Amino acid sequence: MLNLPKIIISGRGGSGKSTLVTLLAQQLKKHGKVLIVDSDESNLGLGGMLGIEPASKTLMDYLGGKPLVMDKLMSMIREKNSEQVEFFTDSDLDSLSSEFVHWNGSGGLMQIGKIEHTMEGCACPMGAIAHDFLKHLMVGEGEWVLIDTEAGVEHFGRGIVEGADAVLVVVDPSNDAVLLAEKAAKLTEEAGKDFGVVLNKVDEKTQPVLEEMLEAKDLEIKGVLTYSPDLAQTNLRGEPLELTSANDELDKLITRIAS
Repeated sequence: MLNLPKIIISGRGGSGKSTLVTLLAQQLKKHGKVLIVDSDESNLGLGGMLGIEPASKTLMDYLGGKPLVMDKLMSMIREKNSEQVEFFTDSDLDSLSSEFVHWNGSGGLMQIGKIEHTMEGCACPMGAIAHDFLKHLMVGEGEWVLIDTEAGVEHFGRGIVEGADAVLVVVDPSNDAVLLAEKAAKLTEEAGKDFGVVLNKVDEKTQPVLEEMLEAKDLEIKGVLTYSPDLAQTNLRGEPLELTSANDELDKLITRIAS
């Protein structure tokens, strides 16, 4: 089994980022240890999809809360005109505190931070935390990190991609998803990271159209997940996701990422 790096899962809202993270994590847990990093400040259902209860604290809570983190961030902006704040030293999966990581067998879930109140302000502190945490997180053999990001490309601007090794963009049957994938590919190339596309929720009519559109933009498709009514129903009910019929395709995707 090839070892995977730290992988960012990106895409437009509703494309199925969290679904791909969940299905990939299930498959990877058969071969090693997987940490899922929820860096989407508005995502509330990832824990239910994974079947893993979130830890008692987000990473931002663990560091002392948003006001403290924001103070450090603003100080860095004033002094050095930079948002690259140092919060962490090098660490590995085994050294992460159970206060912000909850493990269920070989799968772990942590949350960077969440918007909890009105008028709370921007999510910039969460981006700064995610960037520095991922940059200092060391991944050993048989270990993987999957980062579920917020919709769009804001995480590229925050520099989160610097701490990852690869970016996967989920493309569902929409022109907006294709345009976003093209933008993300350019940003990933600027960062010097590996890039690939995963088609999601496609059928026999939409798959060839998307393949033609992406080929015209020279975007590599590394995996395909067809639309599953059963998966959609499970997701609607807020139950843990499982799609055994996709195991072969997920294994192919894993091999393509790691090669």
